[in-house]
This record gives sequence, C-alpha cells and structure tokens, in this order.
Amino acid sequence: MSYVLRNGVCLRLVVQEERDESAYSSVGPAGLDPLTKTPELRSVPRAATAMGHRDAKAPVEADGRQGPTVTRARGMPGGGTPGRGSPSGRPASADPASRAPPRGVGLLDEVRRRVRVRHFSIRTEQAYVAWIKRFVLANGRRHPRELGAPEVERFLTTLATEGQVSAGTQTQALSALLFLYRDVLRMELPWMENVVRAKRSQRVPTVLSVSEVNRLLAVMDGRPWLLASLLYGTGMRLLECLRLRIKDIDFARHELTIRNGKGGKDRRTVLPRALLEPLQREIERARVLHAADLADGFGQVWLPHALARKYTNAGTDFAWQYVFPAVKRSVDPHAGIERRHHFDPDMLSRALKRARTAAGIVKPLSAHTLRHSFATHMLEAGYDIRTVQDLLGHRDVKTTQIYTHVLDRGAGGVLSPLDRI
Repeated sequence: MSYVLRNGVCLRLVVQEERDESAYSSVGPAGLDPLTKTPELRSVPRAATAMGHRDAKAPVEADGRQGPTVTRARGMPGGGTPGRGSPSGRPASADPASRAPPRGVGLLDEVRRRVRVRHFSIRTEQAYVAWIKRFVLANGRRHPRELGAPEVERFLTTLATEGQVSAGTQTQALSALLFLYRDVLRMELPWMENVVRAKRSQRVPTVLSVSEVNRLLAVMDGRPWLLASLLYGTGMRLLECLRLRIKDIDFARHELTIRNGKGGKDRRTVLPRALLEPLQREIERARVLHAADLADGFGQVWLPHALARKYTNAGTDFAWQYVFPAVKRSVDPHAGIERRHHFDPDMLSRALKRARTAAGIVKPLSAHTLRHSFATHMLEAGYDIRTVQDLLGHRDVKTTQIYTHVLDRGAGGVLSPLDRI
C-alpha cells in the first residue's frame, strides 16, 4: 500500500497482483499493461482527471477476482466521459449511463449474463466467451470499445489464412463479435454489415450402412449400447438424448418428447419397440439412485427457466429426473448446488471410438453419425421426406434434402460406363 499527495489531497493507491487476460471491465480496459507492467486504468470523469484522481470502483475479472483498484478521496465527483470514435470505421460510443453495462462488471461476465438472458445454450456461451477472449488478446489486450472494422476484419482474415479454420468456424467467430458489440456493448455498428462473411461449403454426411450399424452395436454393452441404440433408433442429437426426462417417455404410444431442442423447439420422435425393456430397466435404475439421493438429503435435479421457483417440488419429483443420470453427484457451477447431472457425453464418445475399432469400421464415427444414418435409412425405407424432417427437428426441408443422395439419384443411381464393357 502507498500514499500519493496530489493537489493537497492524500490518496491511497492499492495495486493488486497481475491477473490473467480476463481482467477487463465492460466500461474500459483494466489490469496491467502487457508492455510496461503498470496499472492500466479505465476512462475517468473529466473533473477527476483534471485533478489527477481516478474512479473508486475496481473492475472485476471474469472469474470473480478483483483487478487493480485505485481508491479516491471521499467527495470526489463521479460520472463518465464519452468514449472515443473516429471516421475510420471505429465505433463511436454512446452515453455510458444509458448504454454501457454496469460499472465494476467484468466484460466476460457481462457476456455470459447477456447470453443467458437470450436463453442460448451452454455450448454457445462457452464458444462466444472463448472467441471474445481470443479477439481481445489478439489486439494487445485493448478493450473492444477501442477497436473497429479494421481489427475485426484482420482478426477474421488471420483465422482463415494463418489458422486455416473452416468457414463454419470463421462464421462462429464473427457471430460472437456481433453479439459482443450489439448485445453487450450496445453499440451501433453500420460497418459490421460490410464485413466479408465466409461461404460455407456443402458437406456430405458420413452414413453407416445397416450392416455397419449392426457390427457397431454388437460390440457395445451397458449404458453406452443403450444410448447408441437410442440415437440410431430415434434420430436424436446427443444432448437431446442425454437430457431426456422420465416424463418425456410414452411407452403406450411408443414415442419420445424432446424438450427444448435445437432452436428451443419441442418435437416428438419414434420410440423403438426393441428398446422398451432396456429403457424400463434404465428407469428403474434411475429410481434407485434418486431414492438414495433423497435419503442423503439431495435429489434436486436442474430445471430450466426458473421452473424450480414456480413448482417448488418439481426438482425432487421422479418424473423430472434424467433417464440417464450420472454415476456420481456433482456441484452445479452456476447454482453451486450439489446434485446429479446426466450421463457424461465424453464417456459415450470414448465408447463409440473403441467400438468402431473393434467392429473394423474405417469411416469416421461420432454420435452424430448415428443421426445421419437414421435419416438415410428412413428415406431408404420409403418414408416421406417431410416425416423425416419432423422427426429430425429441421426447420427447413432443405436441410433434410442432404440425405436424398440415397434415393437412386446422384452417384448411387448411375451406372458407370466401365461397368458396361
């Protein structure tokens, strides 16, 4: 701790140790300058700047730790100054009181908060935070308010030329930056409309044959076998399958209800009759685990969209429990509550990798490959493409049309001239 005398006023200066790259306030850059290793402060009131004083509030980093702070003398005026802007494509800031996020809130914390307000998925939140963090680091830890079109275009170009990323990855990075400026910083960005977007290439999905699916499932057992069978038999996405609740299985009508799927939509899909008994055994296993959790004083399952407050007993109701609960309880990183999550998707990925090798399948294989195989085999069986679209949950039939390569069209329906010789 040290004291500084300026204009007859004694100020106490407290500088904490250097933190990581998350030390950014949503109002302006904070932390230690990467070159000089000296405290880098945010924009300050004009009156305070003229007298050599800084604002008292300290930035909070993305992980909740407090960054470098400067404590001003009592009675100093507050307020803020307009940000910078230039006609060279840099965004002009607005009134901080009406448009900037709250002072003292870390930039990445504010990004997470805005993402959750929009009800984006946790994967989207993780991707956006990672890209924004990478963008800040690529521009010398400068705050995004000080950056503009040249920096955004240079960042995206570097990803494509030096990083050799795909068009989809480049588009994801651009979407994260658009979200940062429009939804978090609340800045008008007319130049963003002129940023060149990468054109995504049309890819043909990897599809297993029926015999390959049989070989794959034959070398699997236990819960991974049931999950893989359910993915292939229903066409669900991986997380849709893992987040399945007890109440969403209708054994009488042989159908599954998928809640809050991609795009926040609900839909129904077929329940294979071959999986009725295995699923019933899995539900009984979940019932035993839930009873043990209740006996230990736990048993609360995560509920979406504040349903836990609306229905106070739903969290412990067996109907809301996961069909595929995790082996062990864990602490929810958001709520800080110990409870039982669903089955770990990485465990299924590793099981599929081992089964692929054991079955002698040379095609690349993931959980989503089983979804592709479901759609292709349904079309081969003669089902209407609109029916397959509804089962898959595609918004546009054009997305489902990628599987029509099996309908005696394209390369599969053509006889090569060499075979006529």
